[in-house]
Amino acid sequence: MLSKSQIKLITGLKQKKQRQQHGFFVVEGVKTIKELLQSHLELYALYTTETFNIDAKNEVLISEADLKRISFLTTPNTALAIFKIPAQKPIETKGLIVALDAVRDPGNLGTIIRLCDWFGVKNLVCSKETVDCFNPKVVQATMGSLTRVNINYVDLVAFLKTISLPVFGAFMEGENVYKSKLPEQGILVMGNEANGVSKEVEAIITEKISIPRFGDIQATESLNVATATAILLSEFRR
Repeated sequence: MLSKSQIKLITGLKQKKQRQQHGFFVVEGVKTIKELLQSHLELYALYTTETFNIDAKNEVLISEADLKRISFLTTPNTALAIFKIPAQKPIETKGLIVALDAVRDPGNLGTIIRLCDWFGVKNLVCSKETVDCFNPKVVQATMGSLTRVNINYVDLVAFLKTISLPVFGAFMEGENVYKSKLPEQGILVMGNEANGVSKEVEAIITEKISIPRFGDIQATESLNVATATAILLSEFRR
């Protein structure tokens, strides 16, 4: 049976402040947990209703009732793990880099991390206003890709000013991406879901690109930021 202190620690990790204070984050689901166990991340504790046959001191067998008490999911899986938040690694300023300017939705960030993994983007740079990549909903949406993409939180304006690579930004009024000559190396900046790229970041962007609308009525305001990232990364890699 779980103690009150264990339950308090685990449920508290839903909050960014508690994750930063303790240096832990939560992962749910057998498939994702197994992927992370095979990565460089360090396991702190595994709470499961079915044994994983790992180091006994890290694995705690619990009841389904206890799992429901600590799970962040409406329908809990059979396991919940706590991993240590790794230290940030330096950003490799080469190749194709994705930068996010205040992307707030956990599902969008999780999908973008998966897209970076799929398209071989090794470095994802996030403004400090972007949702925390260790948010439980983000972790769930990454499906394990979190371990294969180097994610850094920085002062985005200051970072972009130090980079010699061309900086591309997604804008409604940018150049048609299907007619643009895209390099193998550069930074692709994606903006906030509601407001797009901020004025401060826009001032540093060297090339604005857009995804044209092909519908007859053209009434759709904009694309979801994760969907737009997928299309633009596909074009960069084509």
